[in-house]
Amino acid sequence: MQATPLTALLGSRYPIVQAPMGLIATADFASRVSNAGGFGLVGVGLGTAAQVEAELIKMRTLTDRPFGVNVALAFLRDPDAVRVIREYGVKFVTTSAGDPAKLTPVLKEAGITVFHVVPNLKAAQKALDAGVDGLVVEGGEGGGFKNPDLVSTMVLVPLIRDHTDRPIVAAGGICDGRGMAAALALGADGIQMGTRFVCSLEAPVHDNWKQAIVGSDDTGTVVLKPNARQAVRTMKTQRTQALAAKGEFDLADELSHAQDLYFGGNMEGGIALSGQVGGRIGDVKSIAAIIEDIVAEYDATVARFTPLAASAPNRLAS
Repeated sequence: MQATPLTALLGSRYPIVQAPMGLIATADFASRVSNAGGFGLVGVGLGTAAQVEAELIKMRTLTDRPFGVNVALAFLRDPDAVRVIREYGVKFVTTSAGDPAKLTPVLKEAGITVFHVVPNLKAAQKALDAGVDGLVVEGGEGGGFKNPDLVSTMVLVPLIRDHTDRPIVAAGGICDGRGMAAALALGADGIQMGTRFVCSLEAPVHDNWKQAIVGSDDTGTVVLKPNARQAVRTMKTQRTQALAAKGEFDLADELSHAQDLYFGGNMEGGIALSGQVGGRIGDVKSIAAIIEDIVAEYDATVARFTPLAASAPNRLAS
């Protein structure tokens, strides 16, 4: 696989970024992605400054490969965590779930490269105006928190590419090499995956969740919209279907039960934030195998289209 502007910027072997999933994106997990040639992200939004410091120290003991940090702005528990990120020499930060102007200047002042996660063109333009170095363009197929007005990755990536030449990471609905080839063809410089990495041997979640993803189909998720500003895509279970029918409910209370599902394996005990791509995931394997398979399939896909591209003028003329 050839280098992209993203691999040059991140220093990773492959342009494959691990989504900073809450309670999952720890140093133990993210380091394994970086060691396998991808780019691991440690989620720090919910941690105290001391906890963030401990994770960053641990990350450096587990990998000598590049990694980054995600700060979910709306859930930032301890503003002092930003000081820790700066002091520990983190080189790459993604921000999400909030106003990109809030932290971008502070982080860039420390020499940190900043990408912001965006769900639509308006948000992308706001982030670009705030001075971000790049964007994580997340389609509505992805799991977790969503803008209620869902825009698919297929539409969103080329749309935003038409408005900027800054690096783009495509997220939402990607789990394999064909998806990565499609994302790059649409104008992205790399991909971010969450649900595919949940279905890895190293993911620190209960096997019941992994097997639920493997056993799901293309209609296996549901979007819950508790109010006009916020939505979440989650696995379809009896609990989440009941919540969808109910409409209004306390999302914070539902998320407070995440530990029971994520680590206890009670699939009706909470809500499992998963993407539509779960319907295409058929196995649980190591992070290294996931990345190796993606790269091999990407190369095969590009090779398959190369001769077609070369003959395109002749075919169009015939």
